Amino acid sequence: MDILLIEDDLIEVMKLKRTVSKLNLKHLIVEAKNGESALTYLRSGEKLPDIILLDLNMPRMNGIEFLSILKEDEHLRYLPTIILTTSENRADLLKCYEVGIAGYVIKPLKYEDYEYKLNAVLEYWSVNQLVKG
Repeated sequence: MDILLIEDDLIEVMKLKRTVSKLNLKHLIVEAKNGESALTYLRSGEKLPDIILLDLNMPRMNGIEFLSILKEDEHLRYLPTIILTTSENRADLLKCYEVGIAGYVIKPLKYEDYEYKLNAVLEYWSVNQLVKG
């Protein structure tokens, strides 16, 4: 799978890459540090990702703002977008589902729990019929 990771925290990016490597998964991960750079990438003509992993709390354009723009775009709206965040705020959760996310995963503090959750998410999307870009 091709994954677009939208995350501004370098430690979180490294943690995701470490987990994918440790689990011996062969996914291609493209990084964007914020919603604006992610939109630039998605509109660049490059091959679209199979899924998007999106952090909510980012500078310049937060995850919900990015998601709203994504879902209004007729070519990008079908990309499954999974929120990967520390926010347990119910208002964030409801707003994300209202806009049209495919999942909401809270990043646990313990690495083993993070690894378990990330593996479950990636296994699930690996067997789904995805809209290919």
